[in-house]
Order: sequence, then structure tokens, then C-alpha cells
Amino acid sequence: MTKQKATLTGLVAIVLWSTMVGLIRGVSEGLGPVGGAAMIYTCSGLLLLVTVGFPDLRRFPPRYLLSGSLLFVSYEICLALSLGYAATRHQAIEAGMVNYLWPGLTILFAILFNRQKASWLVIPGLLLAVIGVCRVLGGDSGLNIADITRNIVSSPVSYLLAFSGAIIWAAYCTVTSKYAGGHNGITFFILLTAVSLWLKYLFSEQPPMHFTLPTLIQLAMVSIALGFGYAAWNTGILHGHVPVLAAASYFTPVLSSALAALMLNAPLSWGFWQGAALVCGGSLLCWYATRKG
Repeated sequence: MTKQKATLTGLVAIVLWSTMVGLIRGVSEGLGPVGGAAMIYTCSGLLLLVTVGFPDLRRFPPRYLLSGSLLFVSYEICLALSLGYAATRHQAIEAGMVNYLWPGLTILFAILFNRQKASWLVIPGLLLAVIGVCRVLGGDSGLNIADITRNIVSSPVSYLLAFSGAIIWAAYCTVTSKYAGGHNGITFFILLTAVSLWLKYLFSEQPPMHFTLPTLIQLAMVSIALGFGYAAWNTGILHGHVPVLAAASYFTPVLSSALAALMLNAPLSWGFWQGAALVCGGSLLCWYATRKG
């Protein structure tokens, strides 16, 4: 595969992942937050078994296998349930935006724990991303603290899970960079996530799953997006132009929100798009700070 084709494959992964907020929310509305997430990760795990294969866990560094498993499963559960537990579709999209604090946090963690060199620009980059999220949560009222607080309180579990997920994914990226040694455990991690969600579904009170044709179509689409997304991204990172893919990935919040708004029939305010642009800009500034560093 040529470098250009590999880069294009990596860009396809970004598009696939950008559909996940809308699709996960759609599946959750039909199958329930936990049941829907369990079905998604089961189907995605089976797809990854075919596309990527199951890794030889005996070759994995023990501390990466343990910490990576815990962090990855925790993040995926936080992401899926933050979208499923949101009180409204608009809040599900907002929770998705809160989750996109992870790029800036990943760079911060890399600086603190992996001795990543970076310039002072990382500080305004992080502040810009946080202000962007606050702008999203404020809606038409802008950066009004009372309205932001009222919005969060109306769906606290969703926003808390989304923010926790951002921190956990930043930690996972840091651990992977430091301890993975080039090993790819994505298939195992996805299947482990599915098992964890099924255990929660079986041992807690959950709403019944209603299988309809639209829900089944969304389930198939999100499983493909998750499964093929990871496979395509690995191809791009291994054989494509990594700087191009890294820069493009920071525009995912805007693309993800646009696709979610379209799929969920949930038009977004001008204030939301302003906040989304700030989140992207802050993440890009953090990324640029590491290149300058």
C-alpha cells in the first residue's frame, strides 16, 4: 500500500469514528444505555476478530496488559453510557464534546509523565479547549455560570461520565505510549468491554431491549464504524503520513457533532459551534506546542 492510500485509509477512520456519537445514542434509545452498549461492543469485537485478529497476550508486557485493560474498558464504558444516559439528544451531543477534552489532556499527561517536550503554548491551548466546552454547555447564554451549572445538574451522570472518560483516555494513551512496546490489544480490550457491560446488564435492573429495523441498522453501522475504524487507523499510523493524520484528528469534534446533529435530527445552536471551534483550536494549539517543543 502506498503512503497516500494509507493516509487516506487513516482519514476514513476519522470519518467512521465521527459517526459514533449519533449512532451510539440511537442504539441506546432502542436497546437501553447498558444493553445497547453491550450489543455494540459485542458486534464490534467479533468484527475485529475477523479484521485484526486476536492478539497473543503472552507477549504483552504485564503492566500494559493490566493497566491498559482497566483504562480502555473504563473509558469505553464511560463514553457509551455518557451518551446513553443523557436526558436529551442535544445533551448527548454536548457530552460527546466534553469527551473531546482528551486530546489536550493527553498532551498534558505526556508532559507530566512521559517527559514530552512542549512549549508554553500548551497552557493557552488547554484553557481554550476548556472555555470551548463551557461555551458548549452554556448554550445561547454563552459563558453564564448559572446556566452552565443548570445544564450540568439536569443530566449530571452523563456529563460526569464524559469528563471522566476524557481523563481516562488521556491516561490510556500515556500508558500505551510508555508500556505497550508496539503491541496492539484492541480486539481483546473491545471484547473485555463487551463482557463487562453484559455483566452489568445481567446483574442490575435494566430496561428491556426493543429490536426494530432502524435500531438494527444503527447497531450494524456503529459496529462497523468502531471495528473498521480501529483497523483503518492502525493502517494509517503504520504506513501513512502521521502528521497529516494527527492534525486531521483534531477536527473530529466538529465533524462528529455535525453528523450527530444530522442523524439525531437535533439542530445545534450557533453558540455550540463556537464552542466546538474553540475545542478544536485548543487541541490544535496543544499539538503545535509539542512540535515546537
